[in-house]
Amino acid sequence: MPVGMPSFREAWRAGAETFHALRSTLKQRGLSTGVGDEGGFAPNLKSNVQAIELVLEAITKAGYKAGDNVLIALDCASTEFFKNGKYVYEGEGKSRDPEAQASYLADLCKRYPIISIEDGMAEDDWAGWKILTDKIGKSVQLVGDDLFVTNEKRLREGIEKGVGNAI
Repeated sequence: MPVGMPSFREAWRAGAETFHALRSTLKQRGLSTGVGDEGGFAPNLKSNVQAIELVLEAITKAGYKAGDNVLIALDCASTEFFKNGKYVYEGEGKSRDPEAQASYLADLCKRYPIISIEDGMAEDDWAGWKILTDKIGKSVQLVGDDLFVTNEKRLREGIEKGVGNAI
């Protein structure tokens, strides 16, 4: 997220330059540069941390400073890997309960300049959303996209339970 730019035009430019720097970085490492439905890259990586570090490298390569004028926003799509009450990271061979998932995301936010997390918890993991919101909701934008799905009843429930802080 190019949040530290003086204008929309400069922010757009920073986003585009970072995108192209990431493509170049992936290509140099022999990783897939195919673009998915939503316009993002999806190379086969060893871990989520490796993905964040590649983005940080691309920000620098594009001439920007991560944490200053460009920050990181994640879309975890956690509903996709929430199975039997656990967050299953098959590629990493790890499984986390909701408390551990919230702690994992909080730790990533301490280690990296992450300003926003979309769908950090599964859409029906209300207790997990509460844990995550209590941990980092005052410092990180927590977007409940799948959680609220533009449904007024779910949004009202989220407000009552104090989960998420953005829609």
